[in-house]
Amino acid sequence: MNDLHAADANLRQWATYLHLSQLAGVVVPGAGFIVPIILWQIKKDEIPGLDAHGKMVANWIISTLIYGAVGALLCIVFVGVPLLLALGLISVIFPIIGAVKANEGTLWSYPLCLRIIS
Repeated sequence: MNDLHAADANLRQWATYLHLSQLAGVVVPGAGFIVPIILWQIKKDEIPGLDAHGKMVANWIISTLIYGAVGALLCIVFVGVPLLLALGLISVIFPIIGAVKANEGTLWSYPLCLRIIS
């Protein structure tokens, strides 16, 4: 039973890191897109259950890029500025919520996330 508990604790820990790694872009531009993908690819076969978190994070990253591009285009008509501000805010809040839920042992579905990778 201890092995099962240790495996669950390991999954929770790495899933939390995976979600929080999206915030690496605050320190190094672009790292918030690259670091989570690298963590996911390195650990997905080693830690059962981490693949689902990795797919969720990857889908959120792709969704963020799409929403950011649309928001940038809409800056021409000034609608994009508040959209980009809102996107920036939820791009910080959602990974934190995802990390908290992962630490609790739950896979949280990011709202507004496009399901591209399944």
